[in-house]
Amino acid sequence: MPTRDLPFETASWARRILALLVDYAACWGVMLLIYGGDWFGSGTLPSVYLNLLFIAESALLMALSGGSFGQLATRLRVIRIDGSARPLTFLTALLRQFLICLVIPPLVFRPDGRGLHDLICGSATVPLIPRTDTAS
Repeated sequence: MPTRDLPFETASWARRILALLVDYAACWGVMLLIYGGDWFGSGTLPSVYLNLLFIAESALLMALSGGSFGQLATRLRVIRIDGSARPLTFLTALLRQFLICLVIPPLVFRPDGRGLHDLICGSATVPLIPRTDTAS
């Protein structure tokens, strides 16, 4: 349902969390391919590498196609709220993903479902194909 501030529906939290889990699982798989079993139990450095890979992967795909791997797999995309159809710039997407890794910005959100990271970047996460009500 559209909110009074936005003319479109934002994505549900369940789908956003699922997209985040898909992204981290994909990054985790890439790290296993690169480092193999040695990646486990190596202190905190692997988690730093995992987060850097997540930020780079999701920001690059978001700037190129409008969503990270996990978002596109779960039929979500990130749009600009200014009404333009262009994806976020790479630097804006990079900032947005960095803020997500800080954890607090996504947890501070407005009633329309946009977190602090979206407010700072002027973006919103929406379903790829918006739901339409068939009731008349």
